[in-house]
Amino acid sequence: MLLCHISARLSIPAKRGILVRVIFLEEKRLNKFIADSGHCSRREADRLIEEGRVTVDGRPGVLGDKVEDGMVVEVDGRPLSGRGERVYIALYKPVGIVSTADPREPYNVVSYLNYPVRVFPVGRLDRDSEGLLLLTSDGEIVNRLLRAAGGHEREYEVEVDRPVTREFLEKMMKGVPILDTVTLPCRARRTGDKSFNIVLVQGLNRQIRRMCEALGYNVKKLRRVRILDIRLGDMQPGRWRLLTPREMQTLERAGIVRK
Repeated sequence: MLLCHISARLSIPAKRGILVRVIFLEEKRLNKFIADSGHCSRREADRLIEEGRVTVDGRPGVLGDKVEDGMVVEVDGRPLSGRGERVYIALYKPVGIVSTADPREPYNVVSYLNYPVRVFPVGRLDRDSEGLLLLTSDGEIVNRLLRAAGGHEREYEVEVDRPVTREFLEKMMKGVPILDTVTLPCRARRTGDKSFNIVLVQGLNRQIRRMCEALGYNVKKLRRVRILDIRLGDMQPGRWRLLTPREMQTLERAGIVRK
């Protein structure tokens, strides 16, 4: 019998009665392997690889490396399994906490949460903003949730320093030039003399603050209250909970979480 290691298991009849068994070994890109372990997102994994903090079977890992069954991957000397416990958390991030897993940031959200399983934030909510932030050990969902093409809604309550006018809201909804682009159309409605509600499908850096500043307004308070059908509800700053089965089904239907 001739054994040829390539990638899934398949038996192929050959000439002269010889059975050739092709064994396909599962392999993953190094950054996906690290993300699947629950250590960090793929983007963060790329940074770790570039910084030389990742080894594969004792040698420094490089971007694009493939990991096969049996290989030992370590980050900062810590071996990874390639599949960690999948955890999905909704947190009410308070003002002052930074949406990063970087331990060099003293107010990073991962240390603040202090969850027993390694998790990292999905997207960002800037230091001066508060509200709903998702954290997970599932490194696969980050890009799927953040890409604008998916139409994944995020809803915010905003207070500003000037009266909210119809003209201001119309400009916000049509798109505002910031960061060398024009923001995508969105929904917005007035909720008070100096407050409004806005629903985005985009996640540009400090997007709402920059949009308001471009139109002559300054944001005084910004709170995210919804991501898709996951809602902040009556949660208080600093509190967290695991996503409910219904919320998980929402993520599965949207193609963000895969069983």
